Amino acid sequence: MTEQLPTDMDFDALYRGEQPSEDLQLDCVPWDIGAPQPAIVALEEGGTLRGSILDIGCGLGDNALFLAERGHRVTGVDGSPTALGKAREKAGARGLDARFVQADATTLEGVEPGFDTVLDSALFHCLVPEQRSAYAEAIHRVTNPGAVLHLICFGGEDPGATLEPVSKEELHAALDARWDITSIEPASYSSGFTRDTISKVREITETIGIEPEKLSYDEQGHAMLAMWQLRAVRR
Repeated sequence: MTEQLPTDMDFDALYRGEQPSEDLQLDCVPWDIGAPQPAIVALEEGGTLRGSILDIGCGLGDNALFLAERGHRVTGVDGSPTALGKAREKAGARGLDARFVQADATTLEGVEPGFDTVLDSALFHCLVPEQRSAYAEAIHRVTNPGAVLHLICFGGEDPGATLEPVSKEELHAALDARWDITSIEPASYSSGFTRDTISKVREITETIGIEPEKLSYDEQGHAMLAMWQLRAVRR
């Protein structure tokens, strides 16, 4: 059985090390691995990222900081002031020129336009369906014509881990009015869960639809979750 994230989930509380919801008890940030996501590294190493980059839902900033380290102009956006504060601290400690802005992903109010690339590393599926079209419109507003969106969200074809997986039809419904989808492919995503944490919190993994016995793990011991990896071009 798949479940949705609780609608009252407090992401800032999670980044503060507190419980994000009465219905969900977590002792880690499920998408934080303390390093850039391998899928983002692969995009950068493949030369597919260009111009000014928007990392929407940047969290603790590891993807944005990796890109800044590689010489990209990158702005990270998140709704959590705690996450952004930690991201700025990391940037300062490493002497990296990355900008971090607090904004709602469905409006991007206060975010200056002019981006050529948008990265969404596990944000989209946190939005309820009625928010997704607003998100598509917001990123359209702050991007240049021909900008490319790289979006990674729960879905794919591996039954090992599913958290209310997003269907291809839902992706098209949210994006097609303003973005031309060029590909949607199954992908894997390194999560903040490890063998140890999953074995200790089976009731949590059941709540969010993870079946530990069906998971695979990366070289660092992070549980791999099934995702869609989408590429779309702005009209």
